[in-house]
Amino acid sequence: MQISNNKLVTIEYKLYVKNNDGSLELMEETSSEAPLKYIHGAGMMLPKFEEALDGRNVGDSFEFSIDSHDAYGERSDDNIIDLPMDVFTTDGNLDTERFFKGAIVPLVDANGDRINAEIVSIGETEVKVDLNHPLAGEDLVFKVRVLDAHTPTEEELHSMSSCSGCGGGCHHEESDCGGCSGCGGH
Repeated sequence: MQISNNKLVTIEYKLYVKNNDGSLELMEETSSEAPLKYIHGAGMMLPKFEEALDGRNVGDSFEFSIDSHDAYGERSDDNIIDLPMDVFTTDGNLDTERFFKGAIVPLVDANGDRINAEIVSIGETEVKVDLNHPLAGEDLVFKVRVLDAHTPTEEELHSMSSCSGCGGGCHHEESDCGGCSGCGGH
């Protein structure tokens, strides 16, 4: 079946970023045993990702690139902010096993959306976090194989909505969905 809007698409992929010398560095990959599944045209994926898959058929293997401005944008210093220490403490104590320089922490924005942030530094009264997507500023290269595309059943639609980390578009369980790259890293 051909990929089109409202089809449940199952793919395996490898995601690479382009290094300055033009070489590719593998960042993420799925397999046929743990593929990526999403509803095509539902906004679960990067728009250029869906555009590259539109009209493809089961069994197709192909490669495509997405420039950084069409993927996760450029890195911005405006996305590095200071948060009050009490956001990260319980009873006035900082859990240093969970909160340390380089840790990725889930936060909730003003709209109630979950976002991941990297702790840049921990001060006396504030914690500096980087809200840029980890792939911001990167040109992406995907190598994809289409495993399946079909009209989803009610049961499949229900199971797709159970992952709160990315709207159900990825293969992660709700408890460990960190927002995969294909799903926009929500």
